[in-house]
Amino acid sequence: MNNLRTVVTEKLLPHVETPGRYIGGEWNSIVKDPGETRLSFALAFPDTYEIGMSHLGLQLLYGLLNSIDDVACERVFAPWPDMESLMRTHNVPLFSLENFRPVRDFDVVGFSLQYEMSYTNVLNMLDLAGIPLFSKDRGDKDPIVIAGGPGAMSPEPVADFIDIFLLGDGEDTITRLATRLKEINGSGLIPALTRRETIHALVKGEQGLYAPCLYKVSYLPDGTIKEIKPAETWVPATIRSATVDDLNKAYFPENPIVPFIKTVHDRVTLEVMRGCTQGCRFCQAGMIKRPTRVRTVKTLVSQAESCYMNTGQDEISLAALSISDYPWLEELLSELQRRFDSRKVNISLPSLRVSDMLERIPPFLNSVRKSSLTLAPEAATPEMKRMINKNIKNDDLYNGVRRAYELGWRMVKLYFMVGFPGEKDEDVDAIAELAYKVSNIKKEVDGSPANVNLTIAPLVPKAHTPFQWEPMVSLERIRNIKERLRDRIRHRRIRLKFNNPERSVVEGIMARGDRRLGKVIHRAWELGCKFDAWEDHFDIQRWQSAFEDAGLDMEFYLTRKRGIEEILPWSHISTGVTNEFLTLEKSRSTRGSLTEDCFTDDCPDCGACPRSHSFLEVA
Repeated sequence: MNNLRTVVTEKLLPHVETPGRYIGGEWNSIVKDPGETRLSFALAFPDTYEIGMSHLGLQLLYGLLNSIDDVACERVFAPWPDMESLMRTHNVPLFSLENFRPVRDFDVVGFSLQYEMSYTNVLNMLDLAGIPLFSKDRGDKDPIVIAGGPGAMSPEPVADFIDIFLLGDGEDTITRLATRLKEINGSGLIPALTRRETIHALVKGEQGLYAPCLYKVSYLPDGTIKEIKPAETWVPATIRSATVDDLNKAYFPENPIVPFIKTVHDRVTLEVMRGCTQGCRFCQAGMIKRPTRVRTVKTLVSQAESCYMNTGQDEISLAALSISDYPWLEELLSELQRRFDSRKVNISLPSLRVSDMLERIPPFLNSVRKSSLTLAPEAATPEMKRMINKNIKNDDLYNGVRRAYELGWRMVKLYFMVGFPGEKDEDVDAIAELAYKVSNIKKEVDGSPANVNLTIAPLVPKAHTPFQWEPMVSLERIRNIKERLRDRIRHRRIRLKFNNPERSVVEGIMARGDRRLGKVIHRAWELGCKFDAWEDHFDIQRWQSAFEDAGLDMEFYLTRKRGIEEILPWSHISTGVTNEFLTLEKSRSTRGSLTEDCFTDDCPDCGACPRSHSFLEVA
């Protein structure tokens, strides 16, 4: 182990672009002696250190696992190509940051699947670690490879490479898994188990754990799924994702690691609420994270104080899918402002939902520094808003940005989606018109237009949403929309960023793919695909070649409309939201009608609104 550290620090790091990614030893990192613990976890993030260390979930699981007796958790990130090249040249295996320990020596390697375009990085990291890529090829001495995150809710494209998926909220599930593995590994009371027996023992009777090897998939002549069948009599036909009931009692990392280098989100992040009340029909997170759960102001203020004292960070970000819907937002912002203004700590919010409350928010964010105001209208015309169930008014948006300009803001960030079912050119043109309007409102306030950063993403229909049956818009249409917006946005104050159309297509395929896509991912990796989420590294031609070599048609997964009765690749995974609710919302989207939503304290629980439990299955 010490020899590996010496090789890395003396022979590799002097020759890489950002050595701070690989040295470990950061403030609040935890180093345990592997020889004194019964279970070791390598928490693997399949992207760079800067991105992985910005992810609250990684900090949470790292702290949680290390808080368990006899468990050591260490971190590993995808090495950048310059580092990877040196590692392969010097035969250096993928190693952890805490002890420079080879990842293949850990009991468990856990991947965080936040984005479909990181799948080739998962394979590359396994290969660098010297762990067989395919689950079926691993032996009894190889680590158990697990994966969680939103990608685990539609896991079949990577099912061949993962031993166990953690579905839903991971806090309780990973704690139970660690406890069970400790018993298997070191109690002396349980006889040594084979790898297959270990996997069986871990998932049997447990909610939120899915082992792909325990399910057999068959296909019809037209390529659709015929059956997803349990391989053993004791295996459940459907696996229910796990849910943390009370966020106030859930573990939260109050001693987060402070990186040595600048990360994407270099700040303290507080999870204000989990889930969302809005029910946007395109939003997977809003569907799979039900029901909505909130932390109290008292809990959040206490966490903010602890994190600040333990890190010294000068920014606190409040994270939620729809922060505007936090019931005590103004009270929380007021209290945080009172406590942290004098310490020059900035309070920031994620993208805000447009509502009549919007114009009341800027004053709370005005006292330290004026960061840009981030808004996510998603659609610009009433027709598209009703179709996606986004009950917002442009006038509320205009009033909110006007208030921000009056308080000194100079920039607004706007997020929109294109490619919705039934979308017309006029719906696209309206996005440009809205961006001009937002810029010119500042001209009305102080005489000069505002800077507007406009980000456009094509709709990627996701599993477990009302749009899961809809075809994705064609690549040609995405390109046409991109050019149409470019033609209509020529003001230097408005910057247009459009997600890579080709990458969006591959993401769309992986988001709703079946188990056969494993050979496409494997072939794409063999052809050199990695860091596909990065503009400079993504290569659509390699992906097209991978599909051809695997004998699969991209259009089958992309632009084909699924039938309501079709067995989908994730049909054996339940988030708790019933299929009846999703089909009802799908029919409402085609009629362009909003979900009725009363949001009263004496709600009759009619089943129509996202707040309701009527469409949630009993766990």
